[in-house]
Amino acid sequence: MKMTNEQKYRLIEQAEPGEIASLQEKVKQCHWRQTFHIQPSTGLLNDPNGFSYYQGEYHLFYQWFPLGTDHGMKYWYHLKSKDLVTWDNAGIGITPGDTFDSHGAYSGSALEHEGKLYMLYTGNTRDENWIRHPYQCMAVMDESGLITKWEHPVISNVPEGYTDHFRDPKLWKDGDSFYCVIGAQRTNATGCVVLYRSTDLHSWQFEGEIRTGLESFGYMWECPDYFELDGSGVLVFSPQGLEPSGDEYHNIYQSGYIIGKPLNTETRTLEHGAFRELDRGFDFYAPQTMVDPQGRRIMVAWMGLPDIDSPTDPNGWAHCLTLPRELILHEGKLLQRPVPELTALRRKREDRVADTLSSERKTYEGFTGTAYELICEVDLLSAKAFGIEFRASATERTVIKYDAISRKLVLDRSQSGEPVAASYGEVRQCAWNEDHIKLHLFVDMSSVEIFVDDGEEVFTSRIFPHPESDEIHFFADKGEVLFQAVKWDFTE
Repeated sequence: MKMTNEQKYRLIEQAEPGEIASLQEKVKQCHWRQTFHIQPSTGLLNDPNGFSYYQGEYHLFYQWFPLGTDHGMKYWYHLKSKDLVTWDNAGIGITPGDTFDSHGAYSGSALEHEGKLYMLYTGNTRDENWIRHPYQCMAVMDESGLITKWEHPVISNVPEGYTDHFRDPKLWKDGDSFYCVIGAQRTNATGCVVLYRSTDLHSWQFEGEIRTGLESFGYMWECPDYFELDGSGVLVFSPQGLEPSGDEYHNIYQSGYIIGKPLNTETRTLEHGAFRELDRGFDFYAPQTMVDPQGRRIMVAWMGLPDIDSPTDPNGWAHCLTLPRELILHEGKLLQRPVPELTALRRKREDRVADTLSSERKTYEGFTGTAYELICEVDLLSAKAFGIEFRASATERTVIKYDAISRKLVLDRSQSGEPVAASYGEVRQCAWNEDHIKLHLFVDMSSVEIFVDDGEEVFTSRIFPHPESDEIHFFADKGEVLFQAVKWDFTE
């Protein structure tokens, strides 16, 4: 049952007696709880926020509404990790409910400066007519882990020419100046990104809109993230309102990037190539990146989408985050690779198989499970198609396959179990032209992340099969393939 606005915009301490305990009990009964992904204890998780490195640890926050699976009063929930694999709960990071975040501490970012971690976020407010008024607010974490919100916003108005859809500041420092990009909507209902500059993190100057070649590209750009990688400028953002085109833009909203020369902060001009989607799957949104001490550009995203119901809603929780991925710039394209630290998840048991399949579907001993890593390399000999069925049973399967006739990679979740957003289609695909292919899968209780050829393409998806659907099938249609596979279980 959907909540009223009054119910949605309550703080935790305004919960009814027994309400949280009841939610926790519902969550406990859910067989789709993940084993190695970040997920909320109760309620709804969405955008990753404040991804940073501070005092020898990675810090990651996420948008959290604890009292239900609606998008209600958002907190920042805080996690810490030394290795990007094991995350410790650090509790609530930013609590909303003050004058300038009365209806939620919305998304933002973090930056270490002079021994403190500065967190710039959007304070969401609504007036008596339910009209939105956004403020860009600052909170600071000190060395003891104490987080203090500043009393007044650092950006308290929306510039002329833009609507109140004005949010998700992403911070960086260049020389003596601090910059942030903010996702915006022009008054003509088109999306864009604007730039602010500061010398002290307190006073921010509106520099203007970033000039791109995408003048009319959706009605809102959320969660912008600008960074430079190997001498190129990259703008990542999540545009809303794109129409499907060929194999692209089939999810309700998209996430992707443009890449080109570094941003000229004086002219605010970004010369760039075509917009590319970051992920070919069903559930990927609001990515955020950071640079770690090794100089790696690491990205985490929300494994979910706005305005989509989740099969776990009746169980009192929804959504999770993706695994951390290193971004590599290669021939004008971003590759995404699971960080090598994730090998720590592997348990000792390791199964290997090498075989030639000829117009058949086969299973192998040891190749079953509900939480594992699987690497499969395949050489196409003569088959018209080949692939892997996983989380499979007599009635369920999720399929990743290569169609050698259409030369496309295809992810099919039409038989994955409980359907999700089926009205947006149950197949995702992209062009592929190689006869040798490496498929690297991370399968969890209710998700899969598939990295193709070391991150040339990635398919991220939630799936909701029965717990007993644990089979793995390898298949070749109408011809032969040579394949080898190795698998590690992630549970004892």
